[in-house]
Amino acid sequence: MNALIILSVLAILVLYLGLYKAKNALLPVTLLGLAAALVLGLLEWNSGAAPIYSGMMQFDNFAVAFTSIGILSTMLILLISKDYFEHISDHVAEYYAIILFALIGILVMVSFNNLSMLFIGVEIMSVSLYILAGIRKNDFKSNEAALKYFLTGAFSTGFLLMGIAFLYGATASFDLGNIKEYVISNPAQISPLFYTGLTLMIVGLSFKVGAAPFHFWTPDVYEGSPTIITAFMSTVVKTAGFAAFLRLFMICFAPLQEFWMPVLLVIAILTLFIGNVSALYQHSFKRMLAFSSISHAGYMLFAIIALGPGSGNSVFLYASAYSVASIIAFAVLILVKRQTGSDNFDSFTGLAKRNPFIAFTLTVAMLSLAGIPLTAGFIGKFMMFSTALSEYHIWLVILAVVNAIIGIYYYLRVVVAMYFKSAERSEIQSSPYFNFVLGFSALLTILVGVYPSFISNLF
Repeated sequence: MNALIILSVLAILVLYLGLYKAKNALLPVTLLGLAAALVLGLLEWNSGAAPIYSGMMQFDNFAVAFTSIGILSTMLILLISKDYFEHISDHVAEYYAIILFALIGILVMVSFNNLSMLFIGVEIMSVSLYILAGIRKNDFKSNEAALKYFLTGAFSTGFLLMGIAFLYGATASFDLGNIKEYVISNPAQISPLFYTGLTLMIVGLSFKVGAAPFHFWTPDVYEGSPTIITAFMSTVVKTAGFAAFLRLFMICFAPLQEFWMPVLLVIAILTLFIGNVSALYQHSFKRMLAFSSISHAGYMLFAIIALGPGSGNSVFLYASAYSVASIIAFAVLILVKRQTGSDNFDSFTGLAKRNPFIAFTLTVAMLSLAGIPLTAGFIGKFMMFSTALSEYHIWLVILAVVNAIIGIYYYLRVVVAMYFKSAERSEIQSSPYFNFVLGFSALLTILVGVYPSFISNLF
């Protein structure tokens, strides 16, 4: 848990740097601290970690893997935030600190061993995100996004908390090990309270990951929030939500798969079709990414529906591929919107001539999100489909393939605009920070697509 301690100290240090007007030191210090937390986290790999803090948390390989992708994604997002927050406010340190506090909550979410710690982690993350969504105080859309996120987030937290309360009422414990023991030792005498709590937990967690029919907050919140914050929510936060979802079900609810699997099947199918079909009709690139993030939640639900030894690998690889590609997409969106003032697809017209490097990296990202071979996104979808097929959900895979074909259409719209349409616009300039993030992310996407064995057998 050294990574958690480092991040806690780092967040306070960043606030002090802001207090003493050390603006130029904020980004370097934050990145160095995140790098230190990443290294200390990776050093705990295969350490045989046991539950700590009276059994409240367990920093095992599962937690190390998802902590690492969360920290790495945050570092890439902060690199493209250079000069971004300065345009919003003079108080930049607070934004870095709040992002770090959100990341602290995320680390708690992926390493909880007690339902009370799950709730605490979700709330630390959520409260930070409510503030970040509304950091543009004079922007009506940002204020609207913050209010909608707060109201729906509080509503979903109520479901989550009631679910935890019902599970405690049935098992007299918040500890995951005790809950697991209750399920195993009473296969035919599970309390109705337990089933009620399990259902409420599914609803609460589905809200947090943006799965249909609990997705209605996602498009408006993603569109209204600053693009940097949207990138953070759609990558790091979504990954953490699925990590917590998977951890809870793998440890506690696997023996009750016949009860909750039909519920998640319906949620996954609704999520796929609502996300993909809605994305087809969008004219805004940012709003299209918001709806596509809903559809990707449907794909990641496959690993929980077909719960097994490979589920952790599948979610980690898919979340990694999705996060890296989404960071590229949001980084290019920032550059394009900064010049054109619009996030419509027409804003990308002729981008291949104006900046070939940016156009190439965005093409790689779109191909990966669409699941085209030789990209990380293809490997992620392949593992998800393989996981579902291993449990004989053939018809589910067929529906998913249909949705993947729909996704190819709207992802390639921006590629067509960049390469096959022309417009008289000036060249788009990008800073070295953007170039590094775009180049590194595109390279990682291709490497994982060509050599998936690097991260496909971690657990």
